[in-house]
Amino acid sequence: MKGNVTTTGGNGGRPVSAPLLSALLVTMIIVFAGSFLTAFMFHFTSISETKMPAFAYAINAIGVGTGGWFAGKKIGFKGWYYGALTGLLFFVIMALVGFLAFDTAIHSRSFLYLLGALLCGSAGGILGVNAHKSS
Repeated sequence: MKGNVTTTGGNGGRPVSAPLLSALLVTMIIVFAGSFLTAFMFHFTSISETKMPAFAYAINAIGVGTGGWFAGKKIGFKGWYYGALTGLLFFVIMALVGFLAFDTAIHSRSFLYLLGALLCGSAGGILGVNAHKSS
C-alpha cells in the first residue's frame, strides 16, 4: 500500500507509523502532565527554582522512556530502534518549538539532550519489546 510505513519483520507487515505516533503522543502527554505537576509543586511548596532543570530533565527522561516502552510493546521488535526514533522525534519537536516560539538556537548542549533522549527511548523500547514477548 502506498503511504503506509510497513515492515517485513516480526509484526507481519503491519504499519508501524500508528504505534510510533501513539508512542510520541504518550511521551508528550507524560511530559505535559509532569511539567504541569512540577509547576504546581514549585508554586505551592518552598522548593527552590534552581532545582527546575533537574526536574525538567527527569520529566523528559521519564516521558521519552515511557514512549519508547510503548513503541517497543506495540511494535514488538527492534525496540532499541523504535524507542530511539521516538526520542529523536521528541527532540526534533522540542527543538522546533524552542526555535519557533522562543527563538532558541541549537547549541552544543542540545546534542547532549539528543543523546539522552536517544538513550532513554532505546532503553524503554528494549523493555517494551520484552514486555510484548511476555504477554
